[in-house]
Amino acid sequence: MVKVSVTEKIGYGLGDAASNIVFQVVMGFLLYFYTDVFGISAAAVGTLFLVVRIFDAITDPVMGGIADRTNTKWGKYRPYLLWFAIPYGLLAVLAFTTPDFSATGKLIYAYITYTLLMTACTGINIPYSALGGVMTPSPTERASVQSYRFALAMAGGAIVTASMLPLVDFFGQGDEQRGFQMAMATLSVFAVICFVGCFSLTKERVEIPKSTTHNILKGIWLDFAKMLQNDQWRIIALVSLLLLISVAMRGATTPYYVQYYLQQESLITLFMTSGMVAGIAGALSANWLVKRFCKVTLMRISALGIVVANGVLFFVPRDAWEIALVFSILANFTHMIFTPLLFSAVPDTVDYGAKKLGQSAMAMAFSGHLLMIKLGIALGGAFTGWILATSGYQPNIDQSESALNGILFLYSASSVIAGLVVFACMKFYKLTRDFKEA
Repeated sequence: MVKVSVTEKIGYGLGDAASNIVFQVVMGFLLYFYTDVFGISAAAVGTLFLVVRIFDAITDPVMGGIADRTNTKWGKYRPYLLWFAIPYGLLAVLAFTTPDFSATGKLIYAYITYTLLMTACTGINIPYSALGGVMTPSPTERASVQSYRFALAMAGGAIVTASMLPLVDFFGQGDEQRGFQMAMATLSVFAVICFVGCFSLTKERVEIPKSTTHNILKGIWLDFAKMLQNDQWRIIALVSLLLLISVAMRGATTPYYVQYYLQQESLITLFMTSGMVAGIAGALSANWLVKRFCKVTLMRISALGIVVANGVLFFVPRDAWEIALVFSILANFTHMIFTPLLFSAVPDTVDYGAKKLGQSAMAMAFSGHLLMIKLGIALGGAFTGWILATSGYQPNIDQSESALNGILFLYSASSVIAGLVVFACMKFYKLTRDFKEA
């Protein structure tokens, strides 16, 4: 047992607060920005989100292999928080910049800037995630570290959801294109500061064995192959994929759900910000609960909570926005109990793989995990764009019944389906508290 101080846990959480500033903008506003501000069709955006992730299938494992083989006076993983912080912030601004191009030019620009932003995301988030696995070898402390991480992540997300649209109005003064650009620039400065704080306040304690393979590409391939052989890692990867598909669909649909389904456009910020605050409460609850109960049991229970809360949302009448708000908050609360426990399971699967397969590549395991998360976000974004287009969605008009049904499916039913499948998958995950102690 290696205890991690509260200060260091908060410091680690600052890294995901920074990441979440961009992540929540992408999840909550990028689809809307592309369709309603930049002028790209929903179907084209859906394809964009999916195609860019194909590139991640290459960059993520390569970044994991490089990070595992990095050796500096600051450690293996911490230096990347400094090296990629500023590029990450600049590329976020460029992604929300709207040059006056033709329709084809706009789409090409979106592909280039979004791809570069996701590459920078890879460069900073894979080492950052691996850092959480080497701050302590204790599974319980790892779960606590991840709980602080996601509490701070939700705090960063709350800052985004509470301030993004007001900043757009403040800077744009009616010009949404300029408003989104300057709002993202403001938030990016805050993100860079948080990354530096994370670097300064954390420490690597668990030594990862050096690779015995001198050929770097061969070593990366061997690490990747052994990761895929790890049956417990595969379960966590599948759960992450399924969960993030639904999260991406629900997150991207929130502005549409509030504006068009509930007909309460002025409440978009309230819905998104209250969800983030509920997420903070959920993550902190996970920190308390995991000290008392097996985290695998908690994951199964919270998966059912996701099903119930989102299931109720499907039947909420359009004129009952107050009820919709309550169950949206509950859905986010249960989801954020599950998420830190899910991330803390990744280093547990690495420990399991070290004993079973002789492989202990922490960043590679997180690179594969984050690849599944990105693929889930991509598929969720693609499905959202395609379903909106297929159901007949048209921006800035009253929506047809078909379009409203598409929005409702994306916002609630998709999470019910995902929650049920995740619950079934967790029955095959065996790294419980008793297993770890055996």
